[in-house]
Amino acid sequence: MFFHRALAFLLVLSMAPGFAAAAHAGDRIVVTGSSTIAPLMAEIGKRYEKLHPGLRIDVQSGGSTRGVTDVRAGLSDIGMVSRAMTAGESDLLAYEIARDGVAIILHRDNPLTELSNRQIVDIYTGRATDWADVGGKPGKITVVNKAEGRSTLELFLAHFGLGVRDIVAHVVIGDNQQGIKTVSANPGAIGYVSIGTAEFEASVGTPVKLLGLEGVPASVANVKNGTYPLSRPLNLVVRPADRERLEPVTSFARSADVDDIVADQFFVPSHP
Repeated sequence: MFFHRALAFLLVLSMAPGFAAAAHAGDRIVVTGSSTIAPLMAEIGKRYEKLHPGLRIDVQSGGSTRGVTDVRAGLSDIGMVSRAMTAGESDLLAYEIARDGVAIILHRDNPLTELSNRQIVDIYTGRATDWADVGGKPGKITVVNKAEGRSTLELFLAHFGLGVRDIVAHVVIGDNQQGIKTVSANPGAIGYVSIGTAEFEASVGTPVKLLGLEGVPASVANVKNGTYPLSRPLNLVVRPADRERLEPVTSFARSADVDDIVADQFFVPSHP
């Protein structure tokens, strides 16, 4: 028992005894990957634990790339991938459990209320290094970028037509919470994180604000109505050979029974 708990550096959750056939030895299913999805999966697991104690699920973050590679290597049962699947990942089955967007965030005290796509590109490529260069108050811009292997980085680069080597960053972070902490602690910083994470943090008083893109405010509501230009699916992935074994878990995670959890996490349910 102690050994299994030590393996789960983020969360140890329980699920239904009826799912015991779906577990590895020790009644444990390992879920790894996207830091955006991990808190959502944690809450889904807690609810199922209350209903059906018995099976434990270890949820570990580390990025969407980790989710894919761990499942392929058999290091995890379910991967979390917060982006669309690629053609090269057709060997895996994907189940969309929610939708999210990616938002540019600034410190709450930054007076700017919008940036054009061109200005964002200039900031992230080092052509604009002072806020006065993009219409703000004079002050050094601190560029916060995501580490390679993070789906948020991949979406950001694709949307703005950039490559990894084009970015000139001062701080490289991993998960969304690191991005929030870095920007909220530095009035000159700019970053990008999950809209769900950023809206939640702003709602509880964390000193960050979300900037819109292309004239559309960054909000869960605009992800839901389809007007926000930078949105993404939140997927669980499994090996085809494990589909039947893990189907109870993936079905529950995308059912109407967890819609309130999805909403509480500031995401959008995928089903009608």
